[in-house]
Amino acid sequence: MAKTITTVIKLQIKAGQANPAPPVGPALGQHGLNIQDFCTKFNEASKDKMGDIVPVEITVFEDRTFSFIMKTPPASALIKKILKLKKGSSNPLTNKIATITKDQLKEIAEIKMPDLNTNDVEQAIKIIAGSCKQMGVEVKK
Repeated sequence: MAKTITTVIKLQIKAGQANPAPPVGPALGQHGLNIQDFCTKFNEASKDKMGDIVPVEITVFEDRTFSFIMKTPPASALIKKILKLKKGSSNPLTNKIATITKDQLKEIAEIKMPDLNTNDVEQAIKIIAGSCKQMGVEVKK
């Protein structure tokens, strides 16, 4: 017998650093979940990704239990990590702040593949290149 789903909560939390403070506490508390229980399970599951931002989808059931799925970090976070940037350009059209190589794009695309709506690496690279363009990162041909 399947449990009835009451809601799905989507959060982005630093890996291994979930705690009852906002945004986690209020988001889970309003649905009557055990906040500390979630934090402990999330931190345990994400400790190998320390420092990365991990999007998480928490499915809340009627009996106040939950399950969660961790996604891959946002493309922008991976781009910043690989290029060692603090943030994207404030004016990406005119102000280019870095250059990314085809190999670096491929590396990010392979990490993001499970969450992208394509199974083709070349298409995934184009999706990541689009994110780079939005951040003011030039793609080396």
